[in-house]
Order: sequence, then structure tokens, then C-alpha cells
Amino acid sequence: MGLFIFYHVFGCSVFSRSGQWVVLLTLFYDTLSLIMIEFEQNKTWVAPSILSADFARLGNAIEAIEANGADWVHVDVMDGMFVPNLTIGPPVIQSLRKETDLPFDVHLMIEQPDRYLQDFRDAGADIITVHVEACTHLQRTLSQIRKLGAKAGVSLNPATPISSIENVLDDLDLILVMSVNPGFGGQSFIPNSLKKIQALRERIADRPIFIEVDGGISPKNAHNVKQAGANVLVAGSAVFGSADMKEAIRSIRGEPLPKECSL
Repeated sequence: MGLFIFYHVFGCSVFSRSGQWVVLLTLFYDTLSLIMIEFEQNKTWVAPSILSADFARLGNAIEAIEANGADWVHVDVMDGMFVPNLTIGPPVIQSLRKETDLPFDVHLMIEQPDRYLQDFRDAGADIITVHVEACTHLQRTLSQIRKLGAKAGVSLNPATPISSIENVLDDLDLILVMSVNPGFGGQSFIPNSLKKIQALRERIADRPIFIEVDGGISPKNAHNVKQAGANVLVAGSAVFGSADMKEAIRSIRGEPLPKECSL
């Protein structure tokens, strides 16, 4: 028992013939991840998108964003059908999971995502976000994500109306507003997205739902996006293309410069 407690606390991988330790340690890790993504009012989270990282060095990229103040890791999964691009799947996410304790915010831009929810959860996804248009029975999909122990999210493309999720608001932990058309990084922010964010914030009222925005986020527009009502900002090029990653993340979050750096 003493040996088990030691490994339980430090979250190490331990195997026994019965497999009981593995299961218990997995539950401990999952609980820890979900604690790290509990909703808080008036807080801003920054989730760098590894879509803009060097795919040959994804492990190093995750280590870098964690060291420089990122809150979540945003993972874009594309199938070449729902969007015109291909990226990564569960095996890569599973390999990256050991590189960090930061929550994995997995955005599924794929058709029929229900087929793979278990796979992505098993790979280490803490938040699983699907698209309205990709789900035949959206409420069932969101319910299944929660049953798997992950946070449930839904994404709204630029042309997708808020009314499309009116009847599933109580099944959601996160709403992702796409401020570009999905499929590729490096696009410019669509200004009309601010109105959608504002309307969404008013509609969800006091529900503990994250409003995440993805697409063209940079230090130049992050303040306006937050003022509109967003509290999770996804940034790819603005973080991975910056000469100073720490300052980029700090600026997007809206933190003031340290006194020693002030002009």
C-alpha cells in the first residue's frame, strides 16, 4: 500500500498483474487535468495552437509553450473531408500527452466525430470540441463526451448561427467561436466575429461555459476579443511566430509588463 501511495502522488506509470494500479493512476491523472480547467469568471486562458508549430518538433514546442506561460494546449484535428486539410490523430496526441500536464484542448474538425470520441479521450484529450454541422445528433455527442470524462465543446464556424446550439447550452462546457474559416492557420481575424461573441456572452448568461475564440488572434486584437466576452484565446502564428514567446502569451492574456521591463 505504501508503494502504491508513493506512485499515486507522483503520477508515475505502474503496472501490476491485476492492472488495478494502472486504472487508479489514470483516474487520478484525469481528475487532476479537469481540476486545471475549472471555469473561473474574469480569467483569461491562452491556448497556443500547435498547428502553427514545427511538426517535426511537436514535443519541444509543447515544452516551450508550457515554460512560457501557456494555460492549455490547443490541438487541431482535421480529416481532409470536413475541412480541406489533414493533421494528426489519436496516436500523435497520445505520444505528446507525456510531454506536459497542461490540459489538451482537442478541436475535432472531422466528419462523424462520434466514431472517434473514445479514441481521443483515451489518447489524453481533456476537452473535446465538435462542430454543429458534423454531428447528426449533437446533444447525444456532447453527452457522450461528458460520459467519457472530458469537457464538452461545440464550435461555430463564421456562418454558423448561435441559434444552432440554443437547445444544447446546458450540455456544454465550452463554445468555440471560429473567427476564420477552419482548415488552415495564419488567416486574418474576421471583424464581425466580435458581434457574435457579444451575442453569445449575453445568451449564455451566468452559465459556467468557456467562450473560446480561434483564428487570427494576436496581441493587437486580443483586448477587443476579451472585451466582447471571450475568456479563452487560441493563438498559433502569434505565439509560434514570435521572437519572444513569453511576451506574446503575456500580451494576448493582457498581463502588464513586469516592472523591470516597463518603459
